[in-house]
Amino acid sequence: MRGMIVHLPLSSLAGRTGEEIGVSDWLVVSQARIDQFAEATGDQQWIHRDAVRAALESPYGTTIAHGFLTLSLATTLLAKTVAVDEARMIINYGCDRVRFVSAVPAGSQVRGRFTLATVEDKGDSLQVTWGVVIERDGHDKPSVVFDWKVRYYPAAAAAP
Repeated sequence: MRGMIVHLPLSSLAGRTGEEIGVSDWLVVSQARIDQFAEATGDQQWIHRDAVRAALESPYGTTIAHGFLTLSLATTLLAKTVAVDEARMIINYGCDRVRFVSAVPAGSQVRGRFTLATVEDKGDSLQVTWGVVIERDGHDKPSVVFDWKVRYYPAAAAAP
């Protein structure tokens, strides 16, 4: 169900592998967000920043979001969709098989689909691989598809 955060106890994750856990609400990728990302990363390529040139020379007819911006939105999309309860700390461990399938023009809306692919016990944490698909509203191809490894560290046990 969109609009509500799905709460999962840390201890329940292994039993949910293979399930699509949640689909986020739509998020607008504004030109202001694209400009902020360009400033933060130093990627000032005209396809992202120059609307006049993009209208004339780009196959998209407008500026587009950086692929890495779209990828990084997975953090906020997941946080607004799934909460792993009983985790005291969450660490981004990395991404595998990242594909930038289709562009995200400025002003588009994107959302994330999150499937719990695998859960591995790492002793001090659980390493979860999320299958992530970032979709663009009104477009038949996804924008970004990847496997995202996240480590969830359990909350300390309560004192007796």
